[in-house]
Formats: sequence, C-alpha cells, structure tokens
Amino acid sequence: MASSSSAHSRISNLQNHLSPLEANNKLRSLVKISPEVSEAISNGRAVVALESTIISHGMPYPQNLQTAKEVESIVRENGAVPATIAILNGVPCIGLNEEELERLASLGKSVQKTAGRDIAHVVATRGNGATTVSATLFFASMVGIKVFVTGGIGGVHRHANHSMDISSDLTALGRTPIAVISAGVKSILDIPKTLEYLETQEVYVAAYKSDEFPAFFTEKSGCKAPSRVDSPEDCARVIDANTKLNRQAGILFAVPIPKQHSAAGNLIESATQRALTEAREQNVTGNAETPFLLARVNELTGGTSLAANIALVKNNALIGSQIAVALSQLM
Repeated sequence: MASSSSAHSRISNLQNHLSPLEANNKLRSLVKISPEVSEAISNGRAVVALESTIISHGMPYPQNLQTAKEVESIVRENGAVPATIAILNGVPCIGLNEEELERLASLGKSVQKTAGRDIAHVVATRGNGATTVSATLFFASMVGIKVFVTGGIGGVHRHANHSMDISSDLTALGRTPIAVISAGVKSILDIPKTLEYLETQEVYVAAYKSDEFPAFFTEKSGCKAPSRVDSPEDCARVIDANTKLNRQAGILFAVPIPKQHSAAGNLIESATQRALTEAREQNVTGNAETPFLLARVNELTGGTSLAANIALVKNNALIGSQIAVALSQLM
C-alpha cells in the first residue's frame, strides 16, 4: 500500500492526466483483490459482491462468522465467486480469505462502520472498516462487479421530515450502475418515502416474483412495487441493458423473505415500534440508530428477528448468485 500522501496525489490527478481506462486501472491498484476474485473478473465469470457491516455490526460473534461463511458457500454452490468487501489496516480488500473473515467477525463493533463518506478517513488512518451498502457499491464499481447482495438497504428514516436522516445508500445507488439484491428496505424505515427517493435518484426498482414491495422481515409492505421481475434471466437482461446504455444509476431487485420465515413479521413489527420509541427517548440517531434498533428488536423477539435476518440474507445470496451467472452468460 502506498503512503497516504502519495495515494492522495495519485487519485487527485487521475481525472486530469489519464484516460478513463488508465484511471480505472490506477484506482484498482489501490485495492487488494483476492486471487479468486481477480481471476473470476479477468475471465468474465460471475462475481457477487458482499458487504461486511452485516458481519461486524449486524450479528453477534460467532453467528456472524458462521453466517458469512455460509453465505459465501451459497454463492459458490450456485456458480458464482463471492467478493466480501472490507478495509483492513487501511487497505480496501475485495474478497476476504478465511483468516480475514475471522478477524473481522471477532473484532465486531470495534471495526468502524464505513459508509462512502468514511472511506478516505479509514484508509488514511490505516484503520479497519466494515463497508455499508454505499461503500461496498463504490469498491464493487471500481473493479467492475455488477451484482451486489445484502440483507436490506438503508433508506428514508421515519420522522425524516424533522431529522433529515436519509441513508447515503440511496444516493450511492443513484450514481452507481450496480444491481443490488436485497429484501427491500429495513422495516424500521419509512418505506413509501424511500421508494419516492429512489425514483428521484432514477434507480430502477423491481420486486422479485411479486407485485408488492417487501418490507425486509415480511413479504409485503402495503406498497406496490414499481416493477416486477420473475427470473434471474429477467434481472440479467435489465442489468445488461443498463450497462450497454451506459446509465450511471443502479438497480434494486427486492426479494421477499422466504414464506416460512415471514410468519413472525407481526411480532417483529411490534418490537420494531417499541425499539423506535426507545431510540427516540434515548436520543439514538444517525448511523448509531440502525445497529441499536436491530439489536433491540432481536432482544425483544427472543432471537426471532436474527433468525429471520439470516434466512433472508441466505435467500438473497441464492437469487443474487443465479442473477450473476445469468448475467455472465450475456456479457
């Protein structure tokens, strides 16, 4: 890794002195790509990007490590290569080995939750960063990965008219041509306003095999999906067209939680309402709010929400891998 001053100098001069292709190659030299991911990208194989905040902040140890390994296994079993993304000792890593996954999981919440705005700071201070959706989108785009699997994206928070709390995930999606596969948006958010904001950002949104937009822990949110797709091939064709048209906005494919795990949705929603009230009473805001709410909801539901969270992430990995494989056959 270059020193921080030389790295900053290289980045600042890219746009003015290099062609777009040369600039992209220079940017890629600033990150560490695992041999498996590098080979897959070079050979046009299916690659699926995975965020790391879900490992460090989304689940307790050792469930976080076990889930991370199982999700990567699902991706491989379905013909794609997993690329879990994180920043370790100031080095952005695209594709983690077993030792790096173990380290990230065991460090837990001591790892900085890293959104797009935080990347430069974590790199400059040689820190450890677990990437959120916005940061993962940045690094995946840097190396040409077109499919990204997560649990749920951030969005417009409830009472955003007072707090102005809107996740950078939405603006990142609006400027990054990557397909995100998620279980919709987290039910702790204002889903109708989130869908409106995504429309403003020109993000194509479609529900997978459903006419209704899912609400993370439940299959239905009461909001009609802007569009619908019914197969990995449908999704792949949309991504391919988006790429060929050189659109710079992203895509959101919202996959409903498997039916057998959605039955607890009412219990989880009740716990969510209580956790939201507690967050306001304790003045928990900003990027501390989501981890607080998810942890509190898990406590209130006796672990039911965590089990549902793990189930939906695995299901998203399955669908996302199938989409990535279908896309690799078109490109």
